[in-house]
Amino acid sequence: MSATTRQPPKAGRPRSVASPAQRGTKARVAAGIGGRYVLLLVVLAVTVGPFAWQVSTSLKGLGENIFAFPPQLVPDEPTLRNYARVAEAIPLWRYLGNSTIVATAVTLTNCLFGAMAGYALARMRFRGRNALFAAMIATLIIPFEVIMISVFLVTRGLGLINTLAGAMLPLAISVLSIFIMRQAFLALPREVEEAARVDGAGEWQTFWRIGLPSVRGSLAVVAIFSFMFAWDDFLWPLIVLRDPQNFTLTVGLVFLENQFSADQRLVAAGTVISIIPVLALFVFLQRQFFRGVGQAAVKG
Repeated sequence: MSATTRQPPKAGRPRSVASPAQRGTKARVAAGIGGRYVLLLVVLAVTVGPFAWQVSTSLKGLGENIFAFPPQLVPDEPTLRNYARVAEAIPLWRYLGNSTIVATAVTLTNCLFGAMAGYALARMRFRGRNALFAAMIATLIIPFEVIMISVFLVTRGLGLINTLAGAMLPLAISVLSIFIMRQAFLALPREVEEAARVDGAGEWQTFWRIGLPSVRGSLAVVAIFSFMFAWDDFLWPLIVLRDPQNFTLTVGLVFLENQFSADQRLVAAGTVISIIPVLALFVFLQRQFFRGVGQAAVKG
């Protein structure tokens, strides 16, 4: 016999059986995850559903029922004829050009003036700085309808009635833009600013070469919000613009709806056209936008 004795094979470990408490915990976790997905689907349907219906309606031909129940999101015979009819019914390209001019100018002024004011309120020390900022924030609770008559009188006094410059005036600088930029500049390390001063940089050089490149994400947030507000603005352009040649797209689409109120296909096509520039800007700046939102969340 061999000197070493063979050991009997070890019996395998019995499988652990989950206790009733553990099974209950797993069931609650699974139910919680399922509830979150259901909630996300409901939110998705509420937010994306109307836009999907608009796109579907704009692509349907005259022979399709747009009010069928249940709704048919996929047209039987998709067509772009409705978009061509919109361009034939109103001077679409002129309205698009006017809206682009107004929204672009408002975006540039908000980015420039908002950054300058935000930098001054965040990095420069002067008497009454906090009181001034608090007064500016307090104006956010005042609706535009309260000051609309005063703004109209100022615009008329400047001779800007029925001009695109007059349509830009109330949105040229926003307190929200100043607030966003101030919060962004507050997060800049003081050591970076002091190093720039040691190298001989002045206030403007520090702002332009050190401050602005460090808050590009917040600038993207300001740009998207400013462009969106200016592009979607309806009440003020309706008041200040009188010549149809100067109408922005939102005002021009109202005449489209009045003229073709029985054909919702054209109204839907015009609505989709008005959304495309905002979506394009967001897609172009989305990386910087989410970076700015993330930085704001960390700072908060």
